[in-house]
Amino acid sequence: MLSPDEWGIVVLSLKVSGAAIVCALPVAFALAYALARGRFPGKVLVDALVHLPLVLPPVVVGWILLIAFAPAGVLGAPLAKYFGVTLLFRWTGAALAAAIMAMPLMVRSIRLSLEAVDPRLEEAARTLGAGPLGTFATITLPLARPGVLAALVLGFARSLGEFGATITFVSDVPGETATLPLAIYAALQVPGREATVWRLALVSVALSLCALVVSEWLVRRGPKGRDAHVL
Repeated sequence: MLSPDEWGIVVLSLKVSGAAIVCALPVAFALAYALARGRFPGKVLVDALVHLPLVLPPVVVGWILLIAFAPAGVLGAPLAKYFGVTLLFRWTGAALAAAIMAMPLMVRSIRLSLEAVDPRLEEAARTLGAGPLGTFATITLPLARPGVLAALVLGFARSLGEFGATITFVSDVPGETATLPLAIYAALQVPGREATVWRLALVSVALSLCALVVSEWLVRRGPKGRDAHVL
């Protein structure tokens, strides 16, 4: 049984991860569509930048966010001045860090689903009078939907496990930014809290495993069927 404080950590983690994927999905879809269908100068560079968080140490990503969104930062200063918004030491900052770390996996999943759509079906729709928007809404998006849903679930799982960028950017503030990974790390530093570590770790494993299984199931419902994989 989880204690009330531990339930609070789980709820906070779910809130941060949910906000992260909601904010990341439109950007991830736009990037995936551009990389899957677009031909433009610098496409290789854009592809590399999208996947950069996969290979960078998370602490570096968190440090870049800290520099950018600090009160005097290039993004933090106008946010504070014109909107009165600050992300430092806030759960919204944790959601931003999680969204950026989840972005590469989401883009990859959506891109693969878009590339699996048979272009002959889209061409047939256009020959029958459908415009670009109609073709996208009636053919492309429905066929790519399993990959988009898989991206949501996979991004959610990645956000649940985010640690390095979060602790560097927004620190470990109980009740505000202390998500499951941060709470587990904090408990490991205190002798006698092994039971807390076990409980929170089991919750993390269960949530992440369920998300991965659901992601694979969703992707296999797409155009490539059983030959498709989320990664």
